[in-house]
Amino acid sequence: MELSGKVALVTGASSGIGKAVTLTLLREGVNVAACARSQYRLDELREEAESLPGTLIIGSVDVGAEDQMHAFVEKARMLLGTINIVIANAGFGIMKPLVEMKLEEFDEVLSTNVRGVWITLHQTVPAMVEQGGGDVIIISSLSGKSGFAGGTAYSASKFAVRGLAQSLMHEVRQYDVRVVAVFPGSTDTRFFDGTPLSPDRDKILTSENVADVILHALHTPRRALTSEIDIRPANPK
Repeated sequence: MELSGKVALVTGASSGIGKAVTLTLLREGVNVAACARSQYRLDELREEAESLPGTLIIGSVDVGAEDQMHAFVEKARMLLGTINIVIANAGFGIMKPLVEMKLEEFDEVLSTNVRGVWITLHQTVPAMVEQGGGDVIIISSLSGKSGFAGGTAYSASKFAVRGLAQSLMHEVRQYDVRVVAVFPGSTDTRFFDGTPLSPDRDKILTSENVADVILHALHTPRRALTSEIDIRPANPK
């Protein structure tokens, strides 16, 4: 499917998978509205994207704040046009056992990873339904299919995202809106910085690996839907 000239919204776009997806789409000629909390990392992204064919606009946004997401989505529509693709990627983790975690830490993870995804989709999917088509890519995690010690907040949030994606897929497929949930395994991003988790970064996935899989899903002919995609390191040890 031809992507050039389409408009995408990418959350969590300043680093990791979000940044890789943004750059990949821009190379395809997609115009991208990219948001994240970190303004200086967004500025770095803009510099890196200057020579690419797609148009990029950026915004410092807390995806868990409905007013901020609404304002950014409206800005994207005004400057770039109808949004055809949404990459709901923003997320982070606090890795602690339940007995050591504070309630405010749990709430912080759920606010970004679940509430933020819901708000992002609530601000964009109704218009896709009205226009008769679009693509929604929701980034979960293999931790959203299998829990792990220290993941009582993060894994819970990613299980929730899977349920959201499955339900939304059934709600909007009749309008030619495709919903794809992506479940990456260990990926070499800032996610592992400062955590007790220590994979071999030379063997795990790169953000670009995940971005390539997302691009492949977007290129799939419109009569086909890959509703869930697992991607994991081929040989992590």
